[in-house]
Amino acid sequence: MIKTLILLFIPFICFGQLKFLPKKSKGNCVVEHTYYSLSYVEKHEQAEWVHYRLDSIMLKGIEKREDHDFKQDKTFKSKSAHKDDIKFSVDGYQRGHLAPFKDMMIDSISAAESFYMSNISPQKKDFNGREWRKLENHVRSLAKKNEIYVTTGAVLSCDLESIGQKNKVSVPKLFYKIIYDDKNKKMTAYLMPNKKLESFKNYRVTVDSIEILTGIDFYYELDDILEEKLESKH
Repeated sequence: MIKTLILLFIPFICFGQLKFLPKKSKGNCVVEHTYYSLSYVEKHEQAEWVHYRLDSIMLKGIEKREDHDFKQDKTFKSKSAHKDDIKFSVDGYQRGHLAPFKDMMIDSISAAESFYMSNISPQKKDFNGREWRKLENHVRSLAKKNEIYVTTGAVLSCDLESIGQKNKVSVPKLFYKIIYDDKNKKMTAYLMPNKKLESFKNYRVTVDSIEILTGIDFYYELDDILEEKLESKH
């Protein structure tokens, strides 16, 4: 019985040991949750990046969305934005997940953590519910075949408008998503405007271009030659 219990806990421990974390750029702190990590930027009241690993096991969860609600992240000193800072009926924006709920359904802990406001950015309804969602579905289709690492976030610049009564939350003009398959050494990236789009496939870019926009160094743990090759490939 003791040996069985030890084996059962090994996957849980592995989930918490994330590889390939980006370097923080504008972030005030790096916050580590059970299944994902993020770099939080107080000035913009959201994350500049959220990073996690995803595979077929993670996608077998049975958690229900209606069992969870958005909530302020109080796990770090400054706390995140409040859920009332982003209201669709008032501002025309939705609370858009960076690490999607459907990627975090493996258990109640991961599902609840996905609803922290530190994992949320203001997104237009026609963006969040259409091509951004299709890109998220595409990511899950890749994870069903191989373990992947996902890094996603908003491009946070000084010229963004803000919303919110309790906290001023910046409204990003651009969102990015980087997918890395370590087994097959494949990396793809997307940079998408926060508005209604035709197809996410039209917004594939190089990781290098996202690094220039964000100032963030992604996948610096890779061998320099491999990193340069992957991040310069469209």
